[in-house]
Amino acid sequence: AAAAALGLLPLGKTQSPESLLDIAARKVAEKWPFQRVEERFERIPEPVQRRIVYWSSPRSEREICMYSSFNTGAEDSAAAPGGAAT
Repeated sequence: AAAAALGLLPLGKTQSPESLLDIAARKVAEKWPFQRVEERFERIPEPVQRRIVYWSSPRSEREICMYSSFNTGAEDSAAAPGGAAT
């Protein structure tokens, strides 16, 4: 209420603190690819896996476009069977 009165938050909106799970998963996702996390640790609880994957996903439209148009150099491999260009 005090933050809303100071104009820091819109009226009727309150913020709750981020969960420790989300904070930890975000920090892991910032530092390591999920594949490396899977290889390093034998047992990762499913809720933890889901949050790491969530935070590993691109956030901005620019990042989404960059990852969706990622080219491995094999442009015609899907066009011909066996990856041979015709």
